[in-house]
Amino acid sequence: MEAAQEAPERPPLDLNELSDEGFLSATGIPQLTVVESTGSTNADLLRGVTEDPSAYPDLTVLAAEYQSAARGRLDRRWEAPARSSVSVSLVLRPVNAEGRPLPTQSYSWLSLLAALALREALLDTAGLPAELKWPNDVLVRGKKIAGILAQLGPLDAGAVPPVVLGTGLNVTLTGAELPVPTATSVLLEHPTTADRTLLLKSYLSRFATLYRSFCNADGDPTAGMSGGPSLHKRVEHLLTTLGKQVRAQLPGDHEIIGHATRLDDYGSLMVVDAGGHEHVVTAGDVVHLRPWTPPGQGNEGTGGNSGGKSARSDESGYA
Repeated sequence: MEAAQEAPERPPLDLNELSDEGFLSATGIPQLTVVESTGSTNADLLRGVTEDPSAYPDLTVLAAEYQSAARGRLDRRWEAPARSSVSVSLVLRPVNAEGRPLPTQSYSWLSLLAALALREALLDTAGLPAELKWPNDVLVRGKKIAGILAQLGPLDAGAVPPVVLGTGLNVTLTGAELPVPTATSVLLEHPTTADRTLLLKSYLSRFATLYRSFCNADGDPTAGMSGGPSLHKRVEHLLTTLGKQVRAQLPGDHEIIGHATRLDDYGSLMVVDAGGHEHVVTAGDVVHLRPWTPPGQGNEGTGGNSGGKSARSDESGYA
């Protein structure tokens, strides 16, 4: 039996590093605030952009050392020990280089863009082989290490509709502190560093670069970005969901079980059911299932079942 892991030292975020003028200038971040405790950074920024929009320009950043009412998809709530995570939200007001607003249908790519940026930060800064799980999770070795939640702000006439994009990254949580057995943390994956300040700066830098490139392409996910492949191709390449049998749990207690084949132009997941029908999954919770064989095709040697109701393998259950 593995011995219980003691909680590591958890220093605060380094405000001097985060407030460095060179860093803020390079990323285009107009203001970066760190609070010791709050209910939810997403809720704080949503309230701010509603009550005083001019005070929250594009790429405004709010981070918290502790959140008491963090919320993920499907209204899931969780708490992590203070200073154990990177909990950060950004205000986004997407416009291109000429100031023209992006079409709101492109907003569905923003959480995937954030997941891509976080994956690059984890790989380059901590040496962790991260992957993406549709629609907004980051995994390391099959376990969830981070979740992302994008929420649309108020739709004021004549203004660019704001998006508040929140990211929660497990950094120094021990095994006993994880919310579910299928989660993990940076510390548990033997990283080259678990410095939250370095991880946050790395994430914000990479996000700002990808975001600006996406905006300057007018939100076109098929356009090449940052000197490389398109957002669509980058995400599909790293999306561990594709090629798997999945159960998509949709609003209203509906579900689809089938084979995840691709993303469409709006970042929706395309799932082909056992009857060969293709479904567009735009929102909901996706569970990766063990392989199964559709009815009428036999199940010899597959371990599948005729109903397609296979046991889940890596559902994270939070955020």
